[in-house]
Amino acid sequence: MLSARLYARRARTPDMLYSNPLSKLDARWNPIPASWERQVASSEERVAKFLKRLLEHRTALEVAQSLSAPSPQHASRIPGGSSVSLSAMNKRWDMIPHSAEGQRALLPEDAKSELASYQNHIENCIGAVRLPVGIAGPLRVRGMFASGDYYVPLATTEAALVASYSRGAQVITEAGGCVSVLLNEGVSRTPGFAFRSLVSAGLFSLWCIDHSNELKTAAAQTSAHAELADLGVAVEGNHVYLLLEFTTGDASGQNMATIAAQAVCNFIRENSPLKPEYSFVEANFSGDKKATAHSFTTVRGKKVSAEVTLPAELLEHRLHTTPKQLEQYWKMSAIGAIQSGSIGVQGHFANALAALYIACGQDPACVAESAVGVTRMELDPQGDLYASVTLPSIMVGTVGGGTALPTQRACLEIMGLAGAGHARALAEVCGALALAGEISLTSAICANEFSRAHQKLARGRQALQNTDNG
Repeated sequence: MLSARLYARRARTPDMLYSNPLSKLDARWNPIPASWERQVASSEERVAKFLKRLLEHRTALEVAQSLSAPSPQHASRIPGGSSVSLSAMNKRWDMIPHSAEGQRALLPEDAKSELASYQNHIENCIGAVRLPVGIAGPLRVRGMFASGDYYVPLATTEAALVASYSRGAQVITEAGGCVSVLLNEGVSRTPGFAFRSLVSAGLFSLWCIDHSNELKTAAAQTSAHAELADLGVAVEGNHVYLLLEFTTGDASGQNMATIAAQAVCNFIRENSPLKPEYSFVEANFSGDKKATAHSFTTVRGKKVSAEVTLPAELLEHRLHTTPKQLEQYWKMSAIGAIQSGSIGVQGHFANALAALYIACGQDPACVAESAVGVTRMELDPQGDLYASVTLPSIMVGTVGGGTALPTQRACLEIMGLAGAGHARALAEVCGALALAGEISLTSAICANEFSRAHQKLARGRQALQNTDNG
């Protein structure tokens, strides 16, 4: 905005007018809309007002004192580390402020029998948080690995979310189900190596490619399930990024890939004739825990695409909208997403994945990368709606991690997807669930029911009646 203001001022100087082809226009003409000028000014005013509010009850000196260095004395360290014994937990409770009610909420008597199952899953444990779990469905899936009608457990505190996914799932099921297909899989780690020169970096890259079989052998020795499926190289000046892509069986595989990548780095350190100045087991190229264009165009985890054709009559009857309206909304939302800089075009993949990940023992932080993808809606030649979603980075597993915890395993059992042999099917269910959510959300917006549903389910019927009565 500031640069726009400067341009507006420069465009009115005599020198600029002499050489500018726009000089034939009135010299008073300003190519920068006045609204831009006002927007900059209003932004500055908002900042000033915010700072004024910050100092309403404190002076600037008091703020400076609160930000100054604290005294050398510090609080006690948390005892017990990785122990989940009741005695270790009681010691932690003794050192933190709490009420008896608060402690009972996080560590009720009936939960103490589950403490042993938390071992190797958490450190400094003081109890467990309980979240409500609802089921969405039935969701009919026709996939290479997932087949049948699924009731999907979703853990959330957001009212209307389960209802929305359940509505979308039911419509998909009434239409005969959706096709959901696993397209690719792989978990990446990207070690980084620094050299003195670009020449050394290039020679090192060639050595790694020539010795890819030995690197695969080193990775395979860390686990019976970890396999280095692909190896790529990215050179940036005197830096080399090794793009290691692993398959990890039915585990989500992030820890497995990290351990295997470390073994690859150890082999390189011991055998490469070109020694790096320094190296790191992960150099932030993999897309771990973040949305990236790289994982969007390749794969991180499991890549799934799902599609369904919904008859116009079914849409009008169940969702109170039409294929034409849904196509129009999708076009407008796609342009909106592009203008916002979104990686991909989709409505709310994160809602489905976060709720399912928490319920089924997946790593919730992986929603950052998993909720990247594309939704598409369009009229087909018969006037019905074709809808599809593609998610290239679904990070899920059915063994390892939190999948062994009692409540999380119970949620996987509801879908018949607990234990080995089901990770690919779970990914296909995730794709189908995301599709159900996109259809339901978009339909609610098109039918002008989006805010009404949230008022009804999140605030209660009385709030809805008050709104309807003005």
